[in-house]
Amino acid sequence: MPSAPPESEEYFDVAVIGAGVVGCAIARRFTLEGARVVVIEKAVDILDGASKGNSGILHTGFDAPVGSLEQRCIAAGYREYLDIKDRLGLSVLKTGALVLAWTEEEEARLEALMEQASANGVDDVERLGVTEIRAREPGLSDRLRGGFSVPREYIIDPWTAPHSYLLQALENGARLLRRAEVLDGGFDGSAWRLETSRGAVRASTVINAAGLYGDHVDQRLLQASSYAIRPRKGQFVVFDKAAAALLSAILLPVPTATTKGIVVCKTSYGNVLVGPTAEEQESRDEAGVDHETLAALQRRGIEILPGLADFEVTATYAGLRPATADKDYQIKDHPAQRYISVGGIRSTGLSAALGIARHVFDLYGQFGGRHQPPETPHWPKVSPIAEYQNRGWTEPGNAGVVCHCELVTRREIEEALNGPLAAGSLPGLKRRTRATMGRCQGFYCLGELAEITEGRFERPLATAYDSNS
Repeated sequence: MPSAPPESEEYFDVAVIGAGVVGCAIARRFTLEGARVVVIEKAVDILDGASKGNSGILHTGFDAPVGSLEQRCIAAGYREYLDIKDRLGLSVLKTGALVLAWTEEEEARLEALMEQASANGVDDVERLGVTEIRAREPGLSDRLRGGFSVPREYIIDPWTAPHSYLLQALENGARLLRRAEVLDGGFDGSAWRLETSRGAVRASTVINAAGLYGDHVDQRLLQASSYAIRPRKGQFVVFDKAAAALLSAILLPVPTATTKGIVVCKTSYGNVLVGPTAEEQESRDEAGVDHETLAALQRRGIEILPGLADFEVTATYAGLRPATADKDYQIKDHPAQRYISVGGIRSTGLSAALGIARHVFDLYGQFGGRHQPPETPHWPKVSPIAEYQNRGWTEPGNAGVVCHCELVTRREIEEALNGPLAAGSLPGLKRRTRATMGRCQGFYCLGELAEITEGRFERPLATAYDSNS
């Protein structure tokens, strides 16, 4: 495996627990500020928790609670993403969004939602009548009652972004420890000593970004937590790529108090996505799908966009969100213990991650943390995997296409298996390249992938593969 064992009692300024999108963004921010950072992840690869399954939308935060920490972090994260996207080679598909009302009750809530958007600084929303909306999206159901546009909601690649954040941290001096579950720890008044499944790690400050297990980590290290995670599962169905011609914008519902509702949108990978559901559950690990829910999602997608009835569902998946009883993010600093807990980051974590990282660094500054930023930080670029970027199969010397459904080349696969952030599992390889996520779900390319990845993964490919991972 690519992660070397930690040196005995090596000392860091900051230990970030959890390598989801938020942990990756925090590691990047602290490293660029000059801190010596270690990221501790219990899984064999990053993004193996809540971050592996989401809608891939860069939100403006128009519908976030006014004045909330969530809204501030989304706004800051949105701005920074657009500011750094070219330097890191991140994707943006400028689709805009339409918030659509399908019932009289939903229609009555549109004005208040537009006022909320304005209060959140998203002042370019525009009320549209049925005729105007259908002129933009002629494929919509005739049940439509009205809506409004949110021009600056975009589609992004939800996997390349966190990979890029962490890779930039690693190439500027941070370290990543995989398969390192935090078991215990103690603070001696000046530094932490964390006991992990791979040995001890010492750090001046601990940042808990453990997502679905954030409250458990708090309990292990502080013997208390100010929040309790209530896992919320979201299931999705993915329609064939040809269905993408049916729509242009992200189609958003009028949100409720508990969920943003069912979205219909393109993905960065050229498909059409319908979801997510919002299902409370006890398990923090089980993210399976079920036939009845998927069938209901498919029907709902067709109700919104009737033309979807002519296209096949080519994939399904589910993700878990680390929800809490509170509507806002649960980011708590403990100055006396030099500890920050970053909890309750729900479905907006992808959009807010960079903003959360800046907020956490500001809290850290109040601890007295000061560092010298690197004068010329490295800005690496990972291989692009979004459908709307220049991908490897179009370039010479790509060593041939391995995954024909998603046009993934051997060179891309081999690059993903090497370097400081090499794939540690088949799902991790999929998130770096798109291999196995097409119509055949790996049926035709698994043999060649087994040959390429031989000896690379802890578990043999034949037993590691899970199409829902």
